[in-house]
Amino acid sequence: MTSRPAPFPSFDAARALALAAQTLDIEAAALVGAKARLGRGFAFAVETALACRGRVVVMGMGKSGHVGRKIAATLASTGTPAMFVHPAEASHGDLGMVTEQDVVIAISNSGESDELNVILPVLKRLRVPLIAMTGKPDSTLGQHADAVIECTVEQEACPLNLAPTASTTVQMALGDALAVALLDARGFREEDFARSHPGGALGRKLLLHVRDLMRAGDALPRVGPDATFMAMLREMTGKGLGLTAIVGEDDRVLGIFTDGDLRRLIERGADLRALIARDVMHPNPRRIRADALAVEAADVMEQHRITSVLVVDDAQRLVGTLNSNDLMRAKVI
Repeated sequence: MTSRPAPFPSFDAARALALAAQTLDIEAAALVGAKARLGRGFAFAVETALACRGRVVVMGMGKSGHVGRKIAATLASTGTPAMFVHPAEASHGDLGMVTEQDVVIAISNSGESDELNVILPVLKRLRVPLIAMTGKPDSTLGQHADAVIECTVEQEACPLNLAPTASTTVQMALGDALAVALLDARGFREEDFARSHPGGALGRKLLLHVRDLMRAGDALPRVGPDATFMAMLREMTGKGLGLTAIVGEDDRVLGIFTDGDLRRLIERGADLRALIARDVMHPNPRRIRADALAVEAADVMEQHRITSVLVVDDAQRLVGTLNSNDLMRAKVI
């Protein structure tokens, strides 16, 4: 059997690694240069975006457009209303999305993108603040802008010095820097981030409360302190939670009995039929408030090595119960 030839017989792994290292060096140097050029234009962009009563509208063509979409998404998820508008579509009707209350960030490394430049006079007539992110401050875009965030690079990482590489890295990083400065100025917190990401892990941890997940009403196992052992077993089996709460007449929690307690009684050979709830319950069980975060309930279970916790109100009346399976289904743990 003859071996198949390699698809790229001239491939040089050492050269590939060297080029990769060179690319990272070039882009790292470009970021250091961008840091040194931070100044009035960046500060103006932050101040203007903070004062904006509409949206930050990000525009860009080609690779700058891809970067612009990411910048708009990052701004929106960190407390600054933002959207991306494609410059070519803007000149065919989408410019109607831009209002006098908005701020425009236009991204172009050359500053001479025809699709951007053709709509600059319209933006001026709307009196929309225009912030240019460009590598050529003296370009058409730079001259029309109210402020320039300079993203000049000495060279692209592309060996031909053609493909946008170092320049788009700088654009992306400056967009991140803008988002971070804005979220800090707005006092944006973890809770705010969670509200923008309700489907993510952080959202679940910071937005879900015990009351959202707990079993309540008819699904809640409970018996009085004088309930027979068989009554407790029927309640535990019927509700399927492996426990029952023992409550007084006013529903205040007196104790808890779990399937683990049942196993231990059987191992000791206790006469189960002669027992009542108050004889076998654990007094003062772990409890949590309904308005506590679900992640707090998870911490209580982990700290005390239990799989369930009773939920009570201010008067220590039973209102629900929560177990680890409920938390796992909600992806809190």
